[in-house]
Amino acid sequence: MSLFGSLYIGASGLQTSQNALNTTAHNMSNIDTVGYVRQQVQQGTRNYNTLSTAKTAISYQQTGLGVSYVQVKQVRDEFLDRAYRRETGRGAFYEVSANAFDEVYKIFQELEGESFSLAINNLWASVQDLSRDPGNAVNQGVFIQRCSEFVNRAQGVYTSLSEYQDNLNKQISQQIDTMNAYGRRIAELNQAIQRIEGGGIEKANDLKDERNLLIDELSAMGSIECRTDAFGNVLIRLEGKEFVKTDSANEIKLYTDPVTGFYTPYWSHLARTDKDGNVLTQTKADGTVDPIGLEGARLFNMKQTISTESNTDIGALKSMLFARGDKRATFKDLDPKTYNKEISQSVMMNMQAEFDQLVHQITTEVNRVFYEAALAAKTENPDSNYLCDASGKPYLIFDTNTNTHRGSYDVADYDEGAYTVENILINGELKQSPSLLGFKKDDDKIDQETADNLKKIFTDEKITLNPNVKTKTNFISYYDDLISQAANTGNVMMAICENQQETVDGIYGAREQILGVSADEEMSNMVMFQNAYNASSRYINVISEMMEHLISTLGR
Repeated sequence: MSLFGSLYIGASGLQTSQNALNTTAHNMSNIDTVGYVRQQVQQGTRNYNTLSTAKTAISYQQTGLGVSYVQVKQVRDEFLDRAYRRETGRGAFYEVSANAFDEVYKIFQELEGESFSLAINNLWASVQDLSRDPGNAVNQGVFIQRCSEFVNRAQGVYTSLSEYQDNLNKQISQQIDTMNAYGRRIAELNQAIQRIEGGGIEKANDLKDERNLLIDELSAMGSIECRTDAFGNVLIRLEGKEFVKTDSANEIKLYTDPVTGFYTPYWSHLARTDKDGNVLTQTKADGTVDPIGLEGARLFNMKQTISTESNTDIGALKSMLFARGDKRATFKDLDPKTYNKEISQSVMMNMQAEFDQLVHQITTEVNRVFYEAALAAKTENPDSNYLCDASGKPYLIFDTNTNTHRGSYDVADYDEGAYTVENILINGELKQSPSLLGFKKDDDKIDQETADNLKKIFTDEKITLNPNVKTKTNFISYYDDLISQAANTGNVMMAICENQQETVDGIYGAREQILGVSADEEMSNMVMFQNAYNASSRYINVISEMMEHLISTLGR
């Protein structure tokens, strides 16, 4: 090879070493960049010049043309990527559930600095005092006051539960916006990467880092499946449906319930809509509006059982939907026929229904005691106005804001009536004049029996938290069981969340061993490439001196 050809060999070494140093410096400068994957230099030989292929020779006579900078590749492990994304989604699911239980516990225990149990205990204490001296006007006044306090505090708790549902609903909307934005950006990155790498030489590693980081974050929101096509595009399925395609992403939209305002995520391309793009609905006989265009288009199947075995416990968005539920639950939702299908897996709906059952049972049973006492007095004496208002109708301690039960003479109304925590109020007449109760019959005898019956309803064990609980309890213990259930389930969720975080951290650590940047390793590479650069430089200097010597010598 000529000396001039040897210069090209040295130049290739300089160029390749310089590019390798640039890559190492790029790694070092991004050592703390979130989502950055270390880049690894791959070098190769350039083509050889073949001088002779004589068969008598041991090998071909060839001269090399130097070194080439083949590519800069990312170092990733597909198995660890899949495991990390799956476990991250599972951890996010249980984190949302644990936070929901924690919020419930705070609502019940820390409402205005005092636990709700104080309202129940105060009501129970007033009933005991009334039982000891029913005719005492002070005891009657305290009883009505405690009833009013109980209703007000109960409505405050229920309102807080509903507000947290609304908060979750808002978070659902925000997360859907984020997921759509991520989907569009990943599709854009697919196109950008394909344009850069289409020539087969340059690598769009930084864009791939951004794409992988978005996929990592998307995996915490829902269950995703990723695959890469022959052209390097990442295709993503979300909850089993196609989400990110080669150059676009299917949009997730939200259907808003006209009554609750709750959002239901659905695939826009799968839903049945009218010409304006609105989901088709139908109005039922009871006046409620039911969406018929969402069949098969819903993002999540809310009837599925949550379990790790079936991988249905993945994604913060799904957890938010389950925690929120699809309505404001009441005691009516504890129907054994529908409980496990509709609300048992929802944190907020379950707590609302169980709490409303307590309030419903206390108010209806108290009303029943007074109603039956008034009815018994009328049975003995049709003209009796004992425990009745001026029109002769029995007093109801608790009434509803719709006034549908006021003055009803059907005892069954108090069992199945519309007494929910949201619409209960205290009889205004009794609230102003509690002494109207009197507890004094027409014969001027104190009605001790009614006072004892009132006390008895608080001690009788005839109520369960929900259809899945078989042990019956009384009103006083019911609230303790409710709080214990929330605390215990919340602790279980938190323990699962913590264990899951350890799993995620372990996988993350293993993944970082592969794709993370090591300052020591990069410094070692930098020294190596710098030495290679210096060697190439010295090689060129030697060739240059030889050429100078030859030219100067021959020139004479």
